[in-house]
Amino acid sequence: MEEFNKIQKPFHYNQGSIETIDLIKSSVSDKEFEGYLKGNIIKYISRYPYKKEPIDDLYKAEWYLSRLIKELEKLKSYVQPVHPDL
Repeated sequence: MEEFNKIQKPFHYNQGSIETIDLIKSSVSDKEFEGYLKGNIIKYISRYPYKKEPIDDLYKAEWYLSRLIKELEKLKSYVQPVHPDL
């Protein structure tokens, strides 16, 4: 039996044969998917203060940020900027 949790693998996101985020990724370009992930990070960060369980939204933002980092690493499209003070 597959295990679900409200942050990492919500039950309602896994009702078909493909997880919703994977369906979205397969439906859009890499750049559009990057924007989708970034938009979800902004959404969860901006509304956590108003939620009954604010930590949940911060964990969701963290999940989307981790996914964005993994996607960019896979694409190797991200080059770390050189910070003049480092």
